[in-house]
Amino acid sequence: MTFSHRDVGTPAQSWRSDPRWPRARDVEEVLDARARVVVVAAHPDDETLGAGSLAAAAVARGIAVELLVLTDGEGSHPESTTRTPTDLAARRRDEAREAAAALGSRVELALLGLPDGGLTGPQEEQVTRLLVDRLGDARDVLLLAPWRRDGHPDHEAAGRATAAAAVRTGARLLEYPVWFWHWASPPEAPWDSLVAIGYDEDATARKGRAMAAHRSQVEPLSDAPGDEVLLAPELLEHFTAGVEVFVEEGAKDTALDDLHVDSSDPWGTAHRWYERRKRDLVLACLPRPHFVRGLELGCSRGELAADLAKRCEALVAVDRSPAAIARARSVVPEAVETAVVDVPSQWPGSTFDLVVLSEVGYFLSPIDLERLFARIASCLGEHGVVVLCHWRHPVTGWVLDGADVHERALGAPGLPPLMSTYRDDDVEILVLASPADRPDPGG
Repeated sequence: MTFSHRDVGTPAQSWRSDPRWPRARDVEEVLDARARVVVVAAHPDDETLGAGSLAAAAVARGIAVELLVLTDGEGSHPESTTRTPTDLAARRRDEAREAAAALGSRVELALLGLPDGGLTGPQEEQVTRLLVDRLGDARDVLLLAPWRRDGHPDHEAAGRATAAAAVRTGARLLEYPVWFWHWASPPEAPWDSLVAIGYDEDATARKGRAMAAHRSQVEPLSDAPGDEVLLAPELLEHFTAGVEVFVEEGAKDTALDDLHVDSSDPWGTAHRWYERRKRDLVLACLPRPHFVRGLELGCSRGELAADLAKRCEALVAVDRSPAAIARARSVVPEAVETAVVDVPSQWPGSTFDLVVLSEVGYFLSPIDLERLFARIASCLGEHGVVVLCHWRHPVTGWVLDGADVHERALGAPGLPPLMSTYRDDDVEILVLASPADRPDPGG
């Protein structure tokens, strides 16, 4: 999207007078059961424009608020002859601090100092990992970020990175448009996904003071060419009506699918000795020679599924990555049922007497892992066996590691008790089965 702050833009009234403009929800409804509100911004002032009133309302209700500003915004006036990027960065950091204080005395501000204009590309995954580390188990967090289709490259990159972090941590994600209101027109809006939130006078006034604190953006730097105001009154009008509008269209994390798109064998399952040995260990740990109907969750390109198929009358192998399933279909026998299934929100159905979860559990948020275990418990048939196999080394970019996954499995309601364990320096395998299903040494 190519646009300029100098463009006339779409007036705020054109948006608000549209009959599809959403009815404002009460802020209490949005903040209910939230212990933290975390606002991610690409540049200083994004957090104020997009979510300043919501942050102020949360502070007033005793909810912890964190503002994470990714860059210092030093590139806001590239044609300035009176201010260097270093000057602008220092000034905008000070303005961000003043704005945060205006929203509430207990607002925590983190200025991360990433390069303005440099959030796209490999930096996105680094931002996601940074956010995951800060958020942890975020099932009680409201996470706010620039909209992934806002039209500004940094805003969209920050939005994609935050959306991935929301998937990995279990946070609820709302995205705030900024420049979209300026360059777009009502026919282009995702009306069914818009969420409007209304605020009281105090939250609205606090946001107004915070907006005014960003003087380098709402006032000219000087009378010199290139120092003109960036956020003109016509643009600011979109953010001054006592209502904030967000987009809620579902978080998405494409990292694992991207791996399978970029490489035919991202984990080296076809040639690494660790992978071949691990598959043999899983097969050796199975307590019975044959199963009626098996399920592998997160089958990747299908090497383990191909081996499990020899021990199961029927086998279902699923993965959330379309690229992985496309490769698995060329690896597994034709009798194996393969499908793109994003567990635990989706499920293959049926009843299984074997469920295998191999090096997948730590790619789920903590709350989704709990939901996955509940799904497994509900689909186990009589004499059902669950096998978990996970890497024992650190897992970066996600909340959980292998030890966390296994500890939570052992405490999950409805799953069979622990029957056996295998552990070495690299991998741990748990077999969950009822005592009656233990192998018969005389059989």
